[in-house]
Amino acid sequence: MNMERFFKFNQYDTTITKEISVGLISYITVAYIIIVNATILAEAGIPMEAGIIATILASFFGCLVLGLWSNTPLLLIPGMGLNAMFTYTIVQSGGFTWQEALAMVFVSGLIFVVIAFTPMAKIITSSIPNSLKEAITIGIGILLILIGFENAGIITKSEHTLLAIGDLSSPTVLITFVGLIITILLFVNNIPGNLLLSIIITSMLLIWLGGSTFEGVSLSMPDFHEYLTVFGQISWSQAGNIIFWLTSISFAMVIVFENIGLIHGHSNMLSRPESSKKSLQATSISVLSSGIFGTSPTVASVEAAAGITAGGRTGLTSIVTGFMFLISLLFIPVIKIVPASAVSPILILIGMLMLQNIVHIRVDDLTESFPALLIIVLIPLTYSIADGMAIGFILYPLIKLLTGKGKEIHPALYMIAVLFISNFVIQYVF
Repeated sequence: MNMERFFKFNQYDTTITKEISVGLISYITVAYIIIVNATILAEAGIPMEAGIIATILASFFGCLVLGLWSNTPLLLIPGMGLNAMFTYTIVQSGGFTWQEALAMVFVSGLIFVVIAFTPMAKIITSSIPNSLKEAITIGIGILLILIGFENAGIITKSEHTLLAIGDLSSPTVLITFVGLIITILLFVNNIPGNLLLSIIITSMLLIWLGGSTFEGVSLSMPDFHEYLTVFGQISWSQAGNIIFWLTSISFAMVIVFENIGLIHGHSNMLSRPESSKKSLQATSISVLSSGIFGTSPTVASVEAAAGITAGGRTGLTSIVTGFMFLISLLFIPVIKIVPASAVSPILILIGMLMLQNIVHIRVDDLTESFPALLIIVLIPLTYSIADGMAIGFILYPLIKLLTGKGKEIHPALYMIAVLFISNFVIQYVF
């Protein structure tokens, strides 16, 4: 294969050397997802090492497909927020098994593929108001912050007030606060690999306190025997349950909205808006494969912006990052010693960054801001991305209609609202 002809280095003013170096930099910026995603999947019941392997393989495949199909330096890794929806909304709150949740990931991927490879992508993009798109991101951000505080013991359950402050004298809580400060300082100063470095430093501090140990750690090939109990273990036992399908549709909507927004932003950074169509198609294939690999859905990573800023212009950047994920399989014994609370500062920081989107919501128009603010508040309060999103998507067209602004609503949004109403009726009435 002629690499110049395929990747068009000259056309995009880049070189093979630069693309490879940016691919390595991009890997450093997203490598944290290996331990973070596996930790969240473990709370759904997926074994830790199997979750690590699933995350690595899904990221490798996603980056490879995207680099080859769209020739862009975007990165596909399991998405923060979507993994929370998988574990906390679908499994823990919804009562589904992780095998049934993987089936929902697969169904969501199928829906996404249909949307991405047909004109439906353009229709959906134009039908959803920006205020609701931004609200979903912000609501997920607050949920991640809540999960981060809860996992660290900073916030605990309370019999009287629902939530309460944790034991601030606990060494783990104190180290988490220190880790959060370190994470913010590394991020603000734009230190390469800041999030990964934060996990390493916080882990070392927690290990020093006795939270984990290096004993028996060595480089070795992973145990795929355990992973085979997860790979392809999609369960269709709930396929006759209407809630299964409505939840899958809700899941798909979150996946589609999030990826459309991220890919649109990255394509504009590259000054190549025409590339967004193929990038979206590659992402849909990656999401479909996630259910087979045994992980929550992949998304176009926010951190791809770092690679674009560093000069990444072609799919070779994404491919190099993908192969770096594959090499990570050798380091699973090291990855597994990372304490769960070392991940909390990352969850909190990413959640905080997602809150910045609130400036894009028109607070001067209550018909726009009220449904959006409800989504923002109800996603963390209900611990359900789907339920919080549903209420906002139902109220938005209803408020517009009652205030004489019904003509502003795209017909597709009415259909989406009806789907959400049907979900609630079936779930709570029948």
